[in-house]
Amino acid sequence: MDLHDAHGWLIDLLNNISVQFQKVPGSAIFLRYVKSSYQNDPVRSAVELFLFLFAVRYLLAPKYSTSKKSYVKLTDEEIDELVDEWVPEPLVAPQTSFEEAENEKRPVIVGPTGPKSKLANGRVVTNVASYNFYNLAGNETVKEKAIQTLRTYGVGPCGPPGFYGTQDVHQKTEADISAHLGTTACIVYAQAFSTISSVIPAFSKRGDIIVADKAVNFAIRKGMQISRSSIRWYEHNDMVDLQNVLASVVKEQAKKPLTRRFIVTEGLFENLGDMVDLVKVVELRHRYKFRLILDETWSFGVLGRTGAGVTEHQGVNVKEVDMLVGSLAGPLCAGGGFCAGSSEIVEHQRLSASAYTFSAALPAMLATTASEVLAMLESNSEMLTQVRENIKTMWGQLDPRSEWVHCTSAVENPIMILVLKAEVVASRKLSISEQEQLLQEMVDEALANGVMMTRLKSMPRGINITAKEVGWELQPGLKVCLSLGLSRKEVERTGTVIRHAITKVMKARR
Repeated sequence: MDLHDAHGWLIDLLNNISVQFQKVPGSAIFLRYVKSSYQNDPVRSAVELFLFLFAVRYLLAPKYSTSKKSYVKLTDEEIDELVDEWVPEPLVAPQTSFEEAENEKRPVIVGPTGPKSKLANGRVVTNVASYNFYNLAGNETVKEKAIQTLRTYGVGPCGPPGFYGTQDVHQKTEADISAHLGTTACIVYAQAFSTISSVIPAFSKRGDIIVADKAVNFAIRKGMQISRSSIRWYEHNDMVDLQNVLASVVKEQAKKPLTRRFIVTEGLFENLGDMVDLVKVVELRHRYKFRLILDETWSFGVLGRTGAGVTEHQGVNVKEVDMLVGSLAGPLCAGGGFCAGSSEIVEHQRLSASAYTFSAALPAMLATTASEVLAMLESNSEMLTQVRENIKTMWGQLDPRSEWVHCTSAVENPIMILVLKAEVVASRKLSISEQEQLLQEMVDEALANGVMMTRLKSMPRGINITAKEVGWELQPGLKVCLSLGLSRKEVERTGTVIRHAITKVMKARR
């Protein structure tokens, strides 16, 4: 058969196929559809042909069983034996003898918390263990405002903010915080701890990168853990190391798909009391194009001319911080937390932040209390001045005058963290548990002399850090909280009692 004959045979075959196809019902409609489709959009016809062929291939593919058992079948006796041998892990670790002794001696306050607190045993002691910096826990103006709100709105909204839990007082508090900080918008959460631990996973997901200070608090660590992001640590408050880590991340990600990158740090560090170098952090975040999440749980209401936090204190424009997180439960004597930033940042959290979406809204009286205290801080800067004077007085009694401890807190921080000096720990070869024991004895000795303070509690190690890789670990310490409710003489006496308690315990354990 030559080429001419083959061509004729192919034409006859196509004609026969066409005649047979036209006998099929609906074939004319199908042909018109194909012709019009090809003329108007040939790409569409190609895609439809591909999908048709894929469907045919899928239908003709060999079947496989999804119920095929690929495990070893056990007898009933073997199952019973394994069940009898199984011992579940305890939900919590058993208490140590040290923890049991601490719980037995834990003081219990009867009545309101204040600079002078009454204990269950009837003694009245000087309280430097609470965050009542401005002595507002018993303030009559704040109390009356809260009572009026309680009578108007009830105890709580009993619903999440997005499901009929938002009240006008919540919107007012958000506006008040936003105006106080100078941000575009603000969102209020019902719990302080869950604020930062919800904000982080609302923005950072699996595959994203978080660069965090090794000393960040437990709430931040939980938020990073929930986010499942890649965590990179830098040495505590070491801006040179931070720069090296940022540069390393940028270099590693240069040829990889673009990811979201965050720097997470605190204003005043919960575990050490010192302050972040925010000016340098902002400079580095712009240089390496990272977003910044700043936790001001302990600096909001404390630092700055009006208590607006570390941004006001260090003269940093608040717009340089993408997410500014704070607490309403500490210095403001209310409850809940907040996140301030741009309107886009805030509105995203109303649907994506778990603690906001799934938790009942903040009780109205706590929202009103927060707004009232903010107004007091703005109109009466003397409150901040008095607290700072008491801080200076206490520093003069403890840090330079004690041969055993030194303060790691910033001089503006009303929470003084006192840790044993490095030379003392080294000379006595004190382990972490031995330091905790000594510090608890100091707490007990001070309480016996009429001063109630507390210890800095330990926290889990960093995420994804093995025992071999730990470069920073929390050193046990004493925690002393100052209040303007104490006079200068009372602060001096309290400092003297604490210093003598430290000396007595250390000399007794030579």
